[in-house]
Amino acid sequence: MRPGYALYIYRFAQLIVGRTSVLVVAMFFAVILATQAQESVEEVALPPWSEPTLPSSEPAPSTQAAPLPPAPESVTSAPEPLPPTPAEPLPASSEPLPSSEQAFPSSPDPWSSSTKYTTASTTVVPAPVATGPYGGAYNVFPAGETVDSGEGRRFHYQLSLTVRGVWDDNIFISHTNKVSDYYFAIEPVITIGWGDIAGRSRSYLRLDYMPSAILFVDHSDQDAFNQYLHLEGGYGSGRWTLSLSEDIAILESANLNSFYDTTGLWANTDASGPTRVNIFYTRARATYQLTGKMSLSAEFDSPSYAYPNHISDYTIAGGLYLNYELRPKLTVGIGGTFGYTWVDAPSTDQTFEQINLRLSYEVTAKLNLYASGGVEFRQFDGNRDTYDSPVFEVGVAYRPFSGTNISLTAGRRIYPSGYVTNQDFGATYVAARFQQRLFHRFYLGLGAGYEHSNYFATDRDVNATRDDDYWFIEPSVDVLITRWLSAGVYYLHREDISNDDFFSWNDNQVGVRATVRF
Repeated sequence: MRPGYALYIYRFAQLIVGRTSVLVVAMFFAVILATQAQESVEEVALPPWSEPTLPSSEPAPSTQAAPLPPAPESVTSAPEPLPPTPAEPLPASSEPLPSSEQAFPSSPDPWSSSTKYTTASTTVVPAPVATGPYGGAYNVFPAGETVDSGEGRRFHYQLSLTVRGVWDDNIFISHTNKVSDYYFAIEPVITIGWGDIAGRSRSYLRLDYMPSAILFVDHSDQDAFNQYLHLEGGYGSGRWTLSLSEDIAILESANLNSFYDTTGLWANTDASGPTRVNIFYTRARATYQLTGKMSLSAEFDSPSYAYPNHISDYTIAGGLYLNYELRPKLTVGIGGTFGYTWVDAPSTDQTFEQINLRLSYEVTAKLNLYASGGVEFRQFDGNRDTYDSPVFEVGVAYRPFSGTNISLTAGRRIYPSGYVTNQDFGATYVAARFQQRLFHRFYLGLGAGYEHSNYFATDRDVNATRDDDYWFIEPSVDVLITRWLSAGVYYLHREDISNDDFFSWNDNQVGVRATVRF
């Protein structure tokens, strides 16, 4: 028996789908412009029904600047106005150069150093993070500054539970078999850490884990159970800094979800259908401080994409980079990477080399930039000529006003296809996320992205002609109900346009969600 609630969601979705994306975006920014003036004035006390702050004996968290703007402030019910956050003084030019892992962090950190982990006091709606598909954009958006966070506590934890109800008009993301259904998503998240997990300047160890159960109302045979795990540890002593991390994503749906993308912005366009894929990514970094302005870093990366029913691949790669501080907030680096990729038969194994330039620049306290770009040379065990291609990553994080967060990322990487034999594809993507806080309790969000995938042959006897253009847009509204409970609604449109009609599809989703934090 179909629930009446699902029927209301269906009618609501049909109303939204009938409007164009341009109208959605225009209305979205009209609301922001109408309320920005109200947000720019000094904050006033919140209504008395809001949750109280921590006891006054609790020390105030540090407000150090970070490459990503800190997440929105927790709600307070104190009768007096909130005190302004003191500006952080610029570091002296005589300070030593941060290590290359500090200048070019290897993985994003979703938890701000201002979070009081031992009391489970967290922000309501985290600042948006733009990420890339296929596990990309690992270096672009570090959210925690790699300095001593000032937190004396050694043990940290955070628990949360998000429940979503979603109507989807194309659950198979199919061009010919478009089927709609309603599903529920149950997504708890646990973070446990020891040491300086926010600053990463001292020894630390952290574990993030999120299982995700997708339960369909009418098509229970499509139920999926996804799992996401991030394990990371670091050690610093004298001139040496060492770190090791492991990311695991066990996916059973058509999406490439992650800790930062739970609603399915990035779809698996290579397969274009519900496909099992297990992603494992191992990273190791070792940095040695040569002088006050120069450091040397060695890198090891091992991503693997395991398709139980299709073509899997496994890569190992190592790199060496020299980094130099041109200015107190500007660091550049140059180096190279060498790697080898094993691909399931009958596809061809591959060797590749990269030459890259890197840049990390804190333009202002509100604007941060990261960029890495170079050229990749890829060989295919003698079966065809070398394939040369640009590779790059660019990230920008901007917080122009209190309560306003903007992040943007773009990049290009080469991946072996898990669906077609003896073909690779170059994925060039750009994604942006925007968030605006209104009236202290409402958070307007907008995410948009585009990816172009061009396929090329890895064997001289193969003719590769496939090209895909994928894009998405997702406006959302979330409201803080209490300090530990938030709820929201979002609309997601996704579309893949391929020169092979079999891989073309479009999809619309309308979802409601609620998050409880413990």
